[in-house]
Amino acid sequence: MNIGQVLDLLRPDFPGVTIPKIRFLEDKGLIKPERTPAGYRKFAPEDVERLRYVLRMQRDHYLPLRVIGEHLDAIDRGLEPPPIEPVVPTVPTVALAADGLPSPESFGRRSDVRISRRELLKIAGIDEELLGQLEQYALVTPLPGTGHYDTDALVVAQTARELADFGFEPRHLRAFKTAADREVGLVEQVVAPLKRGRDTAARARAEEAVNEIAALSVKLHATLVKSGLRRS
Repeated sequence: MNIGQVLDLLRPDFPGVTIPKIRFLEDKGLIKPERTPAGYRKFAPEDVERLRYVLRMQRDHYLPLRVIGEHLDAIDRGLEPPPIEPVVPTVPTVALAADGLPSPESFGRRSDVRISRRELLKIAGIDEELLGQLEQYALVTPLPGTGHYDTDALVVAQTARELADFGFEPRHLRAFKTAADREVGLVEQVVAPLKRGRDTAARARAEEAVNEIAALSVKLHATLVKSGLRRS
């Protein structure tokens, strides 16, 4: 779409919007439409939705452009924007099965959420010392080639903080990491024959088997721990 078509889409909801206003928001880096070889702006549907978000935050919540820019940066990295009284972005809730255990679908779900080190410390409620120890024992690692962390790192960090209230230190958690690595090795050994298939269907079956076995292994592990504690 050209800028005139974008204006026609926005004006029913935002009567005061103008072409200079859209250009101003582009100058501020809040939208980045493509340019034709002749220099004309070409807007994608995502650009229009981005403009709607900026205009709505200005009109309904009186947020300054700097804060709106922080919201958009969070959205670009797969996070949910912070509340209107901003603190830090929140991470989408991980879906669990009805019995409280991860389902095969949860193992197959891939998240592109990226969390900075500062955000990880803030959201998980931990300090640099604890995070450093978790990294020392390979319980938490940043994504390769980046300084960001994924949601798995966040869950581990939050859980380590909660366990610390009961006297657990990161060195105590190495046993959990060792047990998990053994389970991963066993799962990979079982599905190795399926992974050897060269066709797409074989790879899909291997991935499905990994997800199902992983969910079953966690279910078995949790049940054995619960049963063992009841007998102790």
